[in-house]
Amino acid sequence: MVDNFKLMSHLMRRAGFSETKDKIEKRLNIGYESTVEELLNPKIEFNGIDDSLLRRYHPDQSVSHDSTGAGSYWLYRLVSSNNPLQEKIGLFWHNIFATGYSKVTNGKSLTDQISMFRKYGLGRLDDLLLQLSKNPAMIIWLDNMDNHKGAINENYGRELLELFSMGVGNYSEEDIKECSRAFTGWTVANVDYTKQLAVRNSIWPYGKIAWRYEYDESDHDSSEKTFLGEKGDFNGEDIIKIICQQPSTARFISRHLYHFFVADEPPVPSWPYIEPQDIEAINILEKCYFDSNHNIEEMLRTLFNSEFFKSEETFYKKIKSPTELVVQILRITEEFDGPKFELSSRNSQITYMGQQLLNPPSVEGWHQGLEWIETGSITERVNFCVQQMSDATKPGISKISNTIMNSDISSMNLDILITNIMDEIGGLDISSHTKESLENFATSIDLLNSNDKNELKEKISNMFGVIASVPEFQKC
Repeated sequence: MVDNFKLMSHLMRRAGFSETKDKIEKRLNIGYESTVEELLNPKIEFNGIDDSLLRRYHPDQSVSHDSTGAGSYWLYRLVSSNNPLQEKIGLFWHNIFATGYSKVTNGKSLTDQISMFRKYGLGRLDDLLLQLSKNPAMIIWLDNMDNHKGAINENYGRELLELFSMGVGNYSEEDIKECSRAFTGWTVANVDYTKQLAVRNSIWPYGKIAWRYEYDESDHDSSEKTFLGEKGDFNGEDIIKIICQQPSTARFISRHLYHFFVADEPPVPSWPYIEPQDIEAINILEKCYFDSNHNIEEMLRTLFNSEFFKSEETFYKKIKSPTELVVQILRITEEFDGPKFELSSRNSQITYMGQQLLNPPSVEGWHQGLEWIETGSITERVNFCVQQMSDATKPGISKISNTIMNSDISSMNLDILITNIMDEIGGLDISSHTKESLENFATSIDLLNSNDKNELKEKISNMFGVIASVPEFQKC
């Protein structure tokens, strides 16, 4: 049977960004299932400062301008929020419904899309896909403003089926055309199509405009369509309803949830050719999808309370994305009790590790798992972790160091001390080889024999830095 502390730590690594021992123990007091409910239905609004105040004192993080400001603003939300799953579900959908600044060139519209993911990301898939189809950033990203009656643009229709809902092999080329016809007239209101690029990219007196959705009935193809075997005068809403009723959609979304919250799967393009690693788990999630009327919250409730999620075999089976890694570190160090200029630097470091927030490399999003790790990115990842975690001046590091110092180190052996340190930073499990290496380092700095308080605190922070460099720290 899995130890309760380890299980709660596992839950918070997946449903959040890991948590320190004091926060995990508070969650243990209310219990595992109650914590799952609290994560799925947070009762407290975002606890950061008001957006208008943020932009008044930190215009560099204004979401009306470029991707750097918008990314830094989202990073602030990720680090500060007391509702971690609400922010993490934004990351989940951002990687599936990948929309990038490289083409959209409007930070405010991308930020509005992430806000939409927060609001609808745990609801019915039908509602989420409808909001996505009306989202100005997506309309621009996949050219639906160029999708006209009598002259369709298939870009959004194709990706809606291939990457957003059903997956390759579950529809025909004719289905793509009929889907695209149904979405004609779904466009952006405040774009002058005669001077499209000029207006879309212009700087207005207070920054770039935030577009809004508009349905142009005169540009909608209202003739009969045949889509996935059904006939009718379909509009976009009808198409989404039909899509969400498909078994292939249930499987596609279930595999995404497993991939993000349970264990790394191969990249999405290989899914038609490689079976899920846990077909039974996917079947459970598929059944929940239909039993709950396509509700993502219910699917996650089933997932987090399942035996396959709670099994120790799934612990540390995922490699943290750069965003997950940086957010975990910054939540441990407590460097940002409010927005600061340095957030922009931390956001840039996520980019150096291979993931630029709000600017995925393509409509496929980022390939995850082992593809996060290569020579350049692993150096950036380890250097960042060591630099941040070994800094005794960071409030969170100082607080954890004081807790360890107050536990009478002199009475412990190295094995117990290292286990205590691991628990303090989120219940990290390590191999016997890694533990031996840490014990050797602790011996080399004479950790158990420090009479000076400041010297001991410095040694403990150095231990944090070394721990942050081990392979297990890169996993969740």
